[in-house]
Amino acid sequence: MGFSKRSSITYIVMSLAMISVASAAEPRHFPFSAFDEKTDQNTFHFTQYSSIDNGALQLTPDTENEDHSLTNKSGRIMYHRSFTLWSSDNEDGDGVASFNSTFLMNIYRENNWIGGEGFAFLIASDWNIPDQSYGQWLGLTNASTDGNIGNHMVAIEFDTRQQDFDPDDNHIGLNINSVRSSKTVSLKPLGIEISPEVGTNYSVWVQYNGSSKVIEVYMAKHIRTNPPARPETPLLRETINLKDYLKQDSYFGFSGSTGNTAIQLNCVLEWDLEVEEFKTRKDMTLLKIGVPALALSVLFVLWLGFGYVKKRKRTSLEESDVLGTLKRLPGMPREFKYKELKEATDNFHVSMILGQGGFGIVYRGTLRDTKTSAEIAVKKFSRDNIKGKDDFMAELTIIHRLRHKNLVRLVGWCYEKGELLLVYDFMPNGSVDRHLFSNQNTLNWEHRCKILAGVASALHYLQNEYDQKVVHRDLKASNILLDSEFNARLGDFGLARALDQERNSHAELELAGVAGTLGYVAPECFHTRKATPESDVFGFGALVLEIVCGRSPGIQLIHEQHQFSLVDWVWMLHREGCIEESVDERLGSNYVLDEAKKLLLLGLACSHPIASERPQTQAICQIISGTMAVPSVPPFKPVFTWPSMSTRYSSTDSTVSNITLSRITLSHL
Repeated sequence: MGFSKRSSITYIVMSLAMISVASAAEPRHFPFSAFDEKTDQNTFHFTQYSSIDNGALQLTPDTENEDHSLTNKSGRIMYHRSFTLWSSDNEDGDGVASFNSTFLMNIYRENNWIGGEGFAFLIASDWNIPDQSYGQWLGLTNASTDGNIGNHMVAIEFDTRQQDFDPDDNHIGLNINSVRSSKTVSLKPLGIEISPEVGTNYSVWVQYNGSSKVIEVYMAKHIRTNPPARPETPLLRETINLKDYLKQDSYFGFSGSTGNTAIQLNCVLEWDLEVEEFKTRKDMTLLKIGVPALALSVLFVLWLGFGYVKKRKRTSLEESDVLGTLKRLPGMPREFKYKELKEATDNFHVSMILGQGGFGIVYRGTLRDTKTSAEIAVKKFSRDNIKGKDDFMAELTIIHRLRHKNLVRLVGWCYEKGELLLVYDFMPNGSVDRHLFSNQNTLNWEHRCKILAGVASALHYLQNEYDQKVVHRDLKASNILLDSEFNARLGDFGLARALDQERNSHAELELAGVAGTLGYVAPECFHTRKATPESDVFGFGALVLEIVCGRSPGIQLIHEQHQFSLVDWVWMLHREGCIEESVDERLGSNYVLDEAKKLLLLGLACSHPIASERPQTQAICQIISGTMAVPSVPPFKPVFTWPSMSTRYSSTDSTVSNITLSRITLSHL
């Protein structure tokens, strides 16, 4: 492939023109699927009574203690940096930045509380909160500043307390420099109650089009097992030029308040913010000055890049070979066009996100090329992840031939325009962990037993009934998905590997650590760096204890001033003859005692420190079904020793100094 000097210069000019245009306004995306009080403290500005607690932004106090009460409080939480919302260059005319703010909110109150005062999504010139902005002022203004054009504030209020200027105590409103809304919409006729007696999560979409100057607000009840798509019709739609009211550099965030007798907990559980940010005149001037220098640099880089282009060409040929190989594999499912999946997921809209992790993002979608629309889950691998292609290929080449009722079914795949996507059946009841640790609906005993039986059957299939042994390497509650009837489907085969004939283990030679998730990884893996069928059985044991006890294997439990891992805690109770005390207390008496003891002992047997002492998958299935007696479990947990002469798999005596653990959490796949 050759370039003439003339074509090179033309290429440079076109590239620089594209750079200058693209630099005028750039989209910035900030997704928060949860909030961490340790890692996110510097991500936001907090006022006195606001905080992060229980994985949520708490705008006002979330508990009453000796330092403060719940009454007469206000708070703001703003993203730590400001955004340039329009350009000061005349050529940009009246252009204002577009944005999309999608968040999950919960305004909670006890039955005996009088709800109030309110909560707001806020764009403001600074993150400081006005003095005495509690009560009716919603943390936005106060008695002396309300209505002042110097407030430079625009907000969407969710009002739960009626004032003399409000239509009722359950409405949304557009606020401009004042708590007296320029437009309000009552929600009761629409079947929405912002602050009901039973805590309810609501998904909210606030979208602004910088070209048309239209702001729209959508709202829908949020059920974690079935998150809503954005409604077709907005609750509020109004034309407003933000340039008339806000400063050029403004902050995004939230505010809230409580009153003298009206109190509530104002919480934001998730937030996805996408802002089209403009460059300032100073930025553009620097860009113009830098263009000549950049042109010379590009000429030099272009010369150096000839070799790279040739290398990329060879890579493209290799990718073509890979595609050809995939298409020729027997039993390959449907190959989708990228356009089909883009349309199915509403252009991969943030409202369609089911979960995300190190590999990329999973979206909910609807295929409309059939008479009856089919719902799907689309796993989109990150283009920026160097290992993305390897993970994609590994997962696709393993799962495309797997056929079992307790495995998530692969519907199809797409490898186009540099995008890597896998398409799976959509699981309407989400993942096990979201049910297991939900504060609303406790997973009942029948479903827990059904789930464990299904996962055991899937594991037996992978180890004994498929034509190759497959090690999953990431068995955990977040990777167990549930269909409409709560049948378990094992998913996420991103770490799974098929074992060649005559091999009993798999080792990642380039991995400086251990694949898996803390609490589910067998002890021998930290020494051998190898995954075996027995290490998957250990992961299943952790899952059994997690589902029966309702506790995560990765947490530490306190008992009589001593710390225990989950498995050590259950083993201690087994030794003391009261293993049933480890059963999830949220079940009350709604479980079968003999079944619980059997499963707990099975969980301990699978968690045996010595790999060769763990039961085989066929025995596990028979124990769960009741056709085989529960295994004998010693009262004291055996000591793990390495190297162990009793294990049937050879390994090295090396230790691992740098352990890498996967912490990907998904609602689907």
